[in-house]
Amino acid sequence: MEAMRQSWTDERLDDFREHVDQRFDQMDQRFERIEAELRMRGTEINEGFRSLHRMTLQIGAGMFGTLLLAILTMLGTQG
Repeated sequence: MEAMRQSWTDERLDDFREHVDQRFDQMDQRFERIEAELRMRGTEINEGFRSLHRMTLQIGAGMFGTLLLAILTMLGTQG
């Protein structure tokens, strides 16, 4: 145990600290890339939901219009 403690000189500790800092910088870059990709995917998903919402409203409006026209036609033929 004593031999290991003596082998950790200030120079080796500085090298170790620099190596650890580099590793954390690499991890930060990876997380930044992942965050950017998630933001992009989130935007794509939101656009998909918006188009789905718009299509649902268009179909609903078309069905309502068709039903209203059918009712008015039936009422017109009754009178």
